[in-house]
Order: sequence, then C-alpha cells, then structure tokens
Amino acid sequence: MASQTSQKLSLAALTAMVVGSMIGAGIFALPRTFGAATGPIGAVIAWCIAGAGMYTLALVFQALAARKPELDAGIFSYAKAGFGDYAGFLSAFGYWLVACIADVSYWVLIKSTLGAFFPVFGNGDTVPAVVVSSIALWLFHFTILRGIREAAFINTVVTVAKVIPILVFILILAGTSNANIFVTNLWGGELAARSGLFEQIRATMLVTIFVFIGIEGASVYSRYAKDRADVGRATIIGFIGVLFLLVLVTLLPYAVLPQAEIAGLRQPSMAAVLEAVVGHWGAVFVSVGLIVSLLGAYLAWSLICVEVLFAAARSGDMPRIFARENRNNVPAAALWLTNVIIQAFLISTLFSQDAFALMVKLSSAMVLIPYLLVAGYGFLLALRRETYDTEPAQRSRDLIVAGIATLYVAFMIYAGGLKFLLLSSILYAPGTLLYVQVRREQNMPVLVGVEWIVLAAAAIGCLVGIYGIASGDIVL
Repeated sequence: MASQTSQKLSLAALTAMVVGSMIGAGIFALPRTFGAATGPIGAVIAWCIAGAGMYTLALVFQALAARKPELDAGIFSYAKAGFGDYAGFLSAFGYWLVACIADVSYWVLIKSTLGAFFPVFGNGDTVPAVVVSSIALWLFHFTILRGIREAAFINTVVTVAKVIPILVFILILAGTSNANIFVTNLWGGELAARSGLFEQIRATMLVTIFVFIGIEGASVYSRYAKDRADVGRATIIGFIGVLFLLVLVTLLPYAVLPQAEIAGLRQPSMAAVLEAVVGHWGAVFVSVGLIVSLLGAYLAWSLICVEVLFAAARSGDMPRIFARENRNNVPAAALWLTNVIIQAFLISTLFSQDAFALMVKLSSAMVLIPYLLVAGYGFLLALRRETYDTEPAQRSRDLIVAGIATLYVAFMIYAGGLKFLLLSSILYAPGTLLYVQVRREQNMPVLVGVEWIVLAAAAIGCLVGIYGIASGDIVL
C-alpha cells in the first residue's frame, strides 16, 4: 500500500498540496475579472463573503479530519458516510470529473499564454497546441508512475517557485501605488453609474469559487499524512495564505490603473498590469510564472484525480481494477483512465469555440455538489452529537460553522444558475451507469429508498440539458 512510511507526507508537503491545488489559473486573471465587475469597495465585500464562506468550509474539513480519521479519502468518503452509497459515488465521480476538466483547462491556458509569443499556439486550441499539450500530459503521466512521494516532492518545489512571481507582483505594485487613483476607483469608477453595488458583487461570486477549488487537497490525500492532525492544519494554513494573496492581487491594481483600463486588459491580466507599471519584461515575467503555476496545479490535480478514483475503488464504489497499484505504490489503472479522459478532452478543444471559459465555469459549478455534501455531513454529525460525547461545547461551535458552510454552498449553487446545473447532470449520467455495474458486480441492490429520487432528478436534468443544447437554449 502507498501508506507505508516511505510514502508519508509532512505538514509542509500537505500544505503545498492545498496551495498547489488552489493557485492555478484563477489568480492570474483576477485584476481584469474584478476590474470589469466592481471597484475596491465591492471587491472587499466580495472577498469577505467568499472568504468567510470558504473559511467555514475549511473548518468543516478540519473538524471531519479530526473526528472521522477512518474516512481518509476526503470528499467522497464524507458524502457516503452522511448520505449513502449513491451520493458518495456521485461525489467521487463528479469530483474526479472536475479534476479532469480543470487539468484540461490548464493545458489550454498554458498554450494560450505561449500564443502571445508564438502565434502557432493561438488561443490554446490549435493542432500544435494540442500536440504539445499531449506530449506534456504523458510526460507527467510517467513521472507520477514512478511514485507518489516523488510527485509530491516535485509539487512542493513547484508550489514555492510559482508563488515567487505573485509576491514580486505584489511588492512592485505596493511600491508604486497611488492613493488618488485608488480613491477614484473606490466605488467602481464608471461602473457605478451603470450598476448598483449588489450587482457588482454578485458578478464576482463565481470566480471566487474557481480560485478556491483545491481547498480540500490535504483531505483528499489524507491517507499519506504522517500525522492525521496535519490534514486540518494544512487546510487552514493553505487557505489563509492563498486568501491573503488573492485579496492583494485583486486590490493593488486599483491603486496603479483606472478601473476602466483594468477592465479592458488582456488575459492573463496580472501580466498586463505589471507590463503597464514596469514595461514589457513584467509581462514576460508573469507569463513565465503563470506557466509554472499551471504546471504545478496540473500536477497537484493529477494526484487528486488518481487518489479519488483509487480510494473509491478501494472502498468498493468503483470497479476493482482502479484499486490496483504498481510496484511504486501508484494506482496505475486509475492514472491511465484519468489521463486517457484528459487526452480525449484535449482533442475536443479543437472543436470548441471557447473551451477554457466553459471548463472554468463548469468545473466551478460541478464542485459545489461535493462541497455541499461535505458541509451537510459536518452539520449532521454535530446535529446527531456523534463523536461529541466528551466535547459538548465544541459541538455547538461546529454545528454553527457547518450550518453556515452549508447555506453558503447552497447559495453559490443558486448563484451559478440553472444552465450549469443541467450541464453537470449531463456529465453525471455516465457515472450512474458505472455505479450500476459496480453494484451488480457486488451482487447488491443498485438503489434504495430516496436514491431513486436522486437518480430521477439527475436523469430529468440530463434530458432537459440535452434538449436545451439541441434547441439552442443552452449555448456552450
């Protein structure tokens, strides 16, 4: 098993998994994304809402890691324990798909960034871009096959390397900031005349979900922790550190450029902001940092992809073949399936109009379902007083925190809109067929009780989504 001593991960490595999972493409696009939606006041309120909501979710992960140490697969194991086998399976399958989609979006953006210097890569969706991405994909594949510990070490190194350009960006902008420009932008500049503060804040909500995906990185990989308590610590440390960077990257551009100019920058807008302040070398510097960041995020999410599939198979929720490990203790079959699916998605980008934007929004919407199940399980655990016999005071705190986290994630699902909920249902449908096969393999009933209602809802959503695409009501 991969949980032998040689494979154990330290607090620093687990924290790097969290930071490496969360810092990907999103942070480099924040200046324009927020600049087109709101000003500093709206941005601060938006980050307060997102930060508070995601912090409560991080606390739920921390509490569950401490109170349910036997549930060492993270996302899917909590959903299964709280809401049954089918919910657990859908959580595992959906989260695995989120990770696969995120990995594809990273390759697309890497080639799109290079396209600014090498036109042959275009927007990341040309034949040369797909070929180069595919070669890199399989290089990573064979690196991971050599061992999880080696891949985790690489992730730690890359995480440190990719944070450096972000820190340089923050320091340069902090040193060149202009209070008058910041005050002019305070209420949204020209946006204030066209939309109210609430509308401005609402326009930023979904991107805050995207940049926080990966907060569960340590929980998903908790079976490798040297100390189980490190899982919760790594989650909180990683969250606070990344939130600090996100807020600064969002706010500092308002102190060097007018809001309207920020809104019109090309992506990655962090590169464009630094270029406007220090010249062309700033764009090159950030572009290199972006590529390193995406490669690191890709590696972290590849590990999470494989681990989720492996853990589900090990517990009997996926076909047994995905629980097999090679001589380096790597779930080889799970890794092969993951990268075959990613390869298929990469090829599909040749036929997409805006594959990156679609994948970002879809992955953000899909990950909210597993998050909701985790928050809900934390709430149920406290409500039932399970594991709280000797800590009644702690139960009250956890009940409130998990309740807030549940409401926050439910609100974000609503804010995401019906379109992406229906698209998510379309992707979940094949997973249900896989679940049927697994249950038959085990000679167990396929669905019981309310699980039939969940299946019916998913099937209806799938059919409505397909009809919407065919009729043109849902535009991809």
